[in-house]
Amino acid sequence: MKISKLLDKNLINLDLNTSNKEDALKEMISLLKRENKIQAEDKFLAKIIVREKEGSTGFGRGIAVPHGKSETVNELSLAIGRSKTGIEYHSLDGKKVKLIFMVADYPDYSPEYLKLVSTLVSWLREDDFRKSLVEAEGKTEFIELFKEKERSAD
Repeated sequence: MKISKLLDKNLINLDLNTSNKEDALKEMISLLKRENKIQAEDKFLAKIIVREKEGSTGFGRGIAVPHGKSETVNELSLAIGRSKTGIEYHSLDGKKVKLIFMVADYPDYSPEYLKLVSTLVSWLREDDFRKSLVEAEGKTEFIELFKEKERSAD
């Protein structure tokens, strides 16, 4: 699965303006709603919160990958947020989160969903790739970094 096919400048916010986890999640969900990827923000937020209660999706190294499946989702989607100062996220390593990759999918079994989450987590564990995303000057550069990563992974 090509992650770059899911990347959309309208689904990327490189200036999240909150230090609060729930506010950050709401900002990400509002991107999905505005682009008609989901129908109901509150329903999808509820799914994400339930998933977070099972265990934080902040897996460390300043990264979180909140994900959920809901009947309110129109299609497999990816929203991205970045915070320069970091967000208190109750991550596994206790550190603040700077990059959030929210994956939304509909309830049916979808191998693309699993592949997307696992590929994201795998790539984001790489220090150089993660650092370049945190430092990207804008959305175009951010997307280009993913395209380069895909080319090198092929």
